[in-house]
This record gives sequence, C-alpha cells and structure tokens, in this order.
Amino acid sequence: MNYDLPPELTVTADGPIRTVCINRPDELNAVNKPLHWALANVWRQLAADREAKVVILTGAGRAFSAGGDLDWITSFLDDPVARDESIREGAQIIEELLRFPLPVIAAVNGPAVGLGGSIAVLSDVVLMSETAYLADPHVAVGLVAGDGGAAFWPLLGPILRSRQYLYTGDRIPAATAVELGLASQTSSPEDLLADAQRLAQRFAAQPAEALQATKRVVNMYLSQALAGPMQAGFAAEVVTMQSDEHKARLLAIRAKAR
Repeated sequence: MNYDLPPELTVTADGPIRTVCINRPDELNAVNKPLHWALANVWRQLAADREAKVVILTGAGRAFSAGGDLDWITSFLDDPVARDESIREGAQIIEELLRFPLPVIAAVNGPAVGLGGSIAVLSDVVLMSETAYLADPHVAVGLVAGDGGAAFWPLLGPILRSRQYLYTGDRIPAATAVELGLASQTSSPEDLLADAQRLAQRFAAQPAEALQATKRVVNMYLSQALAGPMQAGFAAEVVTMQSDEHKARLLAIRAKAR
C-alpha cells in the first residue's frame, strides 16, 4: 500500500508489521506543521492497509519526539488561524489514536516530550529505552497541558505524582514512568527495537478479530473518561496561547535555543 505522507513521517512494512518512524532526527523529531498533519492522518491510512496487523511507533535518531517545533509554535503568536487549526488537528491525533483498531507498540528510543509523550502514552504498549524520559513542559511555557498529561496521566497513574510532574515539567525517567504506570517496561537502548519487534510478532500471530475487539473494549474506558477533560483542556490551552506570559516565555526559550 502507498501511504500519502510527508517525509517527516515514514511507514515501512515487514510482513504484517508496520513501523511508523517520526523522521526529523536533526531537530530531535520536534513536531512541525507537516509532521503534525501526518500524525493526524496516518492512522486511517494504516487502518486501510489490509496486510497490516500491528504497528511499531518510534523516532529516528536519538529522540522519540522533543515536542513542538519552536519556530512553528512561535508562528501562532501572529497567526490565530494556524493556532486554531493546530488545536483542531491535535484533537484529531488523539481521537484517531484512540479509535485505531490495530495494536500500537511505542518504542520510545529517547526523549518523549509534550505531544511526543502523549502519543507514546496513548499507545497500547509503551517500551522505553532505559535512557529515555517523558516530560510535559506545557505549564513551564505558560500553557495548559490540554493535549497532554493533564488529560491522560491521571487515568494511568497516581494523581498526586502526576500533578508534581505536570506542574513542574520535570523529566520522568524510564524506570519511574514504568513505576507510575505511564510505560509498560524498559529495555536497553540496543535491545529496544528488537524487543518491540518480538512483541509485534506475538501480536500479529494472535487471532486478529479477537485482539482488535479486545482493544476496542479497553479503549472505551479511555474514550469515555477523556471526553470531558480533553474538551476542557483544549479550550483552556487556546486561552493560554493568547496570554502575555506564554508569549514572553516562548520567545525567551526560542532566543536561548538560537
């Protein structure tokens, strides 16, 4: 099957296994406009691939995804149409992931920050390199974590611990992510993809209808629980995107990065 995607997101086939790779390694796989679009639209294309039975999601190079591309996010300060479109597309990413019928294994090979952390945690199984970490720095840049941990983490792990990491933006090391219920297990960096492949082969060998229906039932809990927090979170994030504090913090971070 031919996938209609930009080069920022690639899909490769190995029998029934599809590996989706976030492909901006020189930018630590930071999410720019074409990658954001691709993350919203790849799932229906994968679902239409009749030979596919399981998906591995990973990042090229040394990061899974370092969050939003600073230049793209900064452009929202002067372009409210693009800002609102990014919010709509962000909701689409989450919704498509939740309704996607095939099992998804996140092979988190490095930092998974912001949206990168969200798509990792929403996968069916989260394998993390021992050197990887999760982080949600929305609050630190003056934003509500509308498309991130504020909605998901309290469903998966202890609320008290989630609050601490959300309020500070601190990194969650791989072992701690497993302890909190935000990841399934850790692997050594050199074994991560092999471990993901082995698990993918086991999933691919299962009766497809039974596996997919089981996933659908499990995800009903997530979809129902997320309905209110997601809507509230995205609405609040839009408001904070227009705040002076967010603008000042974002511009300071961008200037420091240059």
